[in-house]
Amino acid sequence: METIAQPITQFAQLDPNGSYTYADYLTWKFEEFVELIRGRVMRKMAAPAPLHQTYALNLATEVRLFLKGKPCRAFIAPFDVRLKTGIGSGDAQVTTVVQPDICVVCDLAKIDERGCLGAPDWIVEILSPGNVGHDTRTKYALYEENGVREYWIVYPGEQTVLAHVLDAHGRYQLVAEYAEAGPMPVAAVPGLVVEWADVFDDL
Repeated sequence: METIAQPITQFAQLDPNGSYTYADYLTWKFEEFVELIRGRVMRKMAAPAPLHQTYALNLATEVRLFLKGKPCRAFIAPFDVRLKTGIGSGDAQVTTVVQPDICVVCDLAKIDERGCLGAPDWIVEILSPGNVGHDTRTKYALYEENGVREYWIVYPGEQTVLAHVLDAHGRYQLVAEYAEAGPMPVAAVPGLVVEWADVFDDL
């Protein structure tokens, strides 16, 4: 008699030391969002705080207004970004799926009905108390390795933005730290300049 596999509906059903692919990820029926980092499942932390959501919405609104009528597109979480490895881009070969707070993709061939396959041009992560190391170390290295041209890390409490841009050797360089009113240009999206005061307006 054929055994029918039970659906995966809880994180506890997974092997914490197991290695998974995007093909596995598609079968999971979690209520919470998870990310897949080099085959390892990472649970998303608690829902973002109101300040996190406010700044994300402010920034996404500015970006969307600029991109209207232009070839690049902006997306906000939850939105699956599948980062490819050297062994292929099929569902069973992809072992990394992340959900950036904001990302911009200018090569629209990377966009399909399931999200983005390949590196966005620009990614923004807004820190929460439980994800600081994940965003500043794990994702930093991941985005650098996969060729995300520009990576912004936003510190809501300090109202600071650190902008990292890939150099000619494919390594991130800190090109700017924004902590007061003024323009914040996006190198990966020519012409896009975001005002610090518009992002950190929490009224």
